[in-house]
Amino acid sequence: MFLPIGDAPNPRTRPVVTWALIAANVLVYLAMLPAAARRPDPRDPAFVAYVETLAAERGLDRHTLRVIAAGMSEYDLIVYRWGFRPADPSLLTLLTSMFLHGGLMHLAGNMLFLWIYGDNVEHRLGQLGYLLAYLGTGVAAALFDGMIRAGSGIPSVGASGAISGVLGAYFVWFPRNRVRLMVFLFPFLVDVWELPARVVLLVYIVIDNLLPFVITGGRGTGVAYGAHIGGFFAGLVLAWVVARLPWGRPAVPRPARRPRPAAGEDLSATFADAVAAGRLDDALVLLFETPRALSRAAIDPESKLALGEALLRAGRPRQALAVFRRVLVDHPDDAAIRARGHLGAATAQLRLSGMETAAYQHIYAALEESPEPAVRARAAELLDELRARSRAIPRLRR
Repeated sequence: MFLPIGDAPNPRTRPVVTWALIAANVLVYLAMLPAAARRPDPRDPAFVAYVETLAAERGLDRHTLRVIAAGMSEYDLIVYRWGFRPADPSLLTLLTSMFLHGGLMHLAGNMLFLWIYGDNVEHRLGQLGYLLAYLGTGVAAALFDGMIRAGSGIPSVGASGAISGVLGAYFVWFPRNRVRLMVFLFPFLVDVWELPARVVLLVYIVIDNLLPFVITGGRGTGVAYGAHIGGFFAGLVLAWVVARLPWGRPAVPRPARRPRPAAGEDLSATFADAVAAGRLDDALVLLFETPRALSRAAIDPESKLALGEALLRAGRPRQALAVFRRVLVDHPDDAAIRARGHLGAATAQLRLSGMETAAYQHIYAALEESPEPAVRARAAELLDELRARSRAIPRLRR
């Protein structure tokens, strides 16, 4: 058995929405316990409909059907009414199904994954954005599962579709985080391993879900593989889109006179002169207001890096971060430039409140781009600074 028990690094902020979602799921489960201990009324129309649905879709013989009916509880009828049934979909059951679970282990496994992975994603999106993303990917997961089980009257319940959406977003945004796994192969091996987050999440989506889905077709297994897969890919798409939106980009100053290259002078020289002369606002306008294709080709990356570093020295980390991000987008094939861009972005983020986990991603991205001693030395300095401010930051091996 391989069980995730934690991840690193984590933001210092409190994941209030994650805690609230865990509390809501646990409270709903506890509130349903009395119903799980009561026998249903066999004259209840929901009881009859549920039994008939099981008989029709599972092809159960009369004896097996009697055994199942004898073991049903009032909670099974609650699941039938409020779980998501592709044959009778509704917006209400898309939402209520996320807070119902099939048992204690189902609930515990889901809440463990939400507790481990939710805080970083909540920090990245903010509380309201995270709540909307959680519910939205949960709806997408149920709809995808409904497509796979089209026409089925058997309900599906659980938070795993929404939590898979959180995992998909985590996969995109925190590729260099580490996940701690309890490895329990008694009596041969009992240990704790630490693996890259993307390795763990790839095992989750490919080995635990895609392969069983392909083998079984997603029907009759008792596991909503379609919901897990749909939620995960909804989270991937959400994270990819959000990462490319202009939200949060620092406002570019607009001076009364827009800087332009002098006669006979190219854009790159004008930009470099503005940076050298300390006219940082002019340089920002040239970089961000010039058509993207032109600024990418005409302004050399060294000058862009120089602008970012000058903004850091001037105490303007948010604008510096925008410049370093622009370097990373404009120059995807120059490893040395990208390493310096990542280090600059990490430096800017460490000067901004609450961006420690994002800085961690940039530091390790820089090390992956370039093995140069100067890069490793600067990365070690930033990791030391980060370690003083965040939890469970591993040391860089020299």
